Amino acid sequence: MCELLGMSANVPTDIVFSFTGLMQRGGRTGPHRDGWGIAFYEGRGLRLFQDPAASCESEVANLVQRYPIKSEVVIGHIRQANVGKVCLSNTHPFVRELWGRNWCFAHNGQLGEFKGQATFYRPIGDTDSEAAFCDLLNRVREAFPEPVEVEQLLPVLVEACAEYRGKGVFNCLFSDGDWLFCFCSTKLVHITRRAPFGPARLKDVDVIVDFQAETTPNDVVTVIATEALTENETWHRYEPGQWALWRRGECIAEGQAS
Repeated sequence: MCELLGMSANVPTDIVFSFTGLMQRGGRTGPHRDGWGIAFYEGRGLRLFQDPAASCESEVANLVQRYPIKSEVVIGHIRQANVGKVCLSNTHPFVRELWGRNWCFAHNGQLGEFKGQATFYRPIGDTDSEAAFCDLLNRVREAFPEPVEVEQLLPVLVEACAEYRGKGVFNCLFSDGDWLFCFCSTKLVHITRRAPFGPARLKDVDVIVDFQAETTPNDVVTVIATEALTENETWHRYEPGQWALWRRGECIAEGQAS
C-alpha cells in the first residue's frame, strides 16, 4: 500500500513539517520505497516534484524540504508498488488538464486489473491508479463538457469513487487547485489547525514545530493523511465510504457513499 498527504489552507502555507514526517515513511520508518511525489498549486499553476527513488534517500525530496513552497492546496504520495513497475511514469500524483485547469490525483490501494474507459484521457504508465484517474476525468468530461461548480460535480465524483471502491481499495485525493476532495475506502485521517495554535511533534522523526510562531490568528490549515503524522495531536479518522470536500482549510461538503 501507499500513503497519501493532502493540505487545504486559507492562506499560502508551506507543508515542510508534514512532508518531512511523510518522507521518513518512504524507506526509513515505513516500507514505501518505490517512489514519491508532491504537487503544489499556485493559482492555476502547479509545481510537481517526483522521484521513483525512496523518499528517505531522494535528493529531490531533500530539495523540497529545504525549499518552503507556500500553497493553498497540496497533494503528496509515497508509493509501495503493487500494480505497475517502479518508474517515473508510474509515480503519483498524476496530472491532467480539464476546463483550462490542472487536475491532480493520488491514490492509495489496489484495483487489480482495472482499465476503465480510455476515451479522451489515457494512462501514460501502467498503474491501476492512473487508469482510475483517467476514467474519472473521462466521466467528468462526458457529463460536463463545459466548466461547472464543484457542487454540481460532486455526485459524479462520489458515484465513481464508490464504484472504484467496489473493485478493491480506493483511498484518494483529488483537486483542481481550488478545492480538495478526499475519499476513504479503508484508511484516511485529517486534522484542522486553527487558533489557538500550539506545538506539534512528528511521529517519525524528532522534529517539533510551534505553529503559534509560524501562523496568524486567522489561519486555517487542514492536513489529510493515510496515518496520523504527529503524536501529540488528535487526528480524526474517516469511516469507509466517507468523503469530504475542502476549500481554504474548511470542509464545505461531506457525506457517506452507499
